[in-house]
Amino acid sequence: MRRGTRLGIDVGSVRIGVARCDPGGILASPLETVKSGKGDVDRIVALVAEHEAIEVVVGLPTSLSGREGPAAEAARRFAARLADRLPPDTVRLHDERLTTVTAESGLRAGGVHGRARRAVVDQAAAAVLLQAALDAERLTGRPPGEIVRGSS
Repeated sequence: MRRGTRLGIDVGSVRIGVARCDPGGILASPLETVKSGKGDVDRIVALVAEHEAIEVVVGLPTSLSGREGPAAEAARRFAARLADRLPPDTVRLHDERLTTVTAESGLRAGGVHGRARRAVVDQAAAAVLLQAALDAERLTGRPPGEIVRGSS
């Protein structure tokens, strides 16, 4: 397992959930919700610098059959914009099937309801995504997902 803090990103059309892990890559935790749109990539780049992240894992939403739709295209575009602003091989796409469902379920089970849940579900989904990526790397010995290359 590589050492270093990583960020997990759950891209949505309204909000972007951000999570981080400890430098040992053991545990992912919710970090922040960023408003989608102007300045969103700037904020993620600032979080990468602030947390000295070695990698950013962006969720790739696919259907249960593995097909990619409009949400996956949007995540790929966002990841490419981010890759343009970060060192080479820093941004990866990782399958995020069912992360929001898992996050919603966990928050509900923890007694977080209504408006309070909506405020943190994106962060929680990012933490579920990042934890899955960390666990996959631990299991296989290989970095998770696919590298995203910037356009430059």
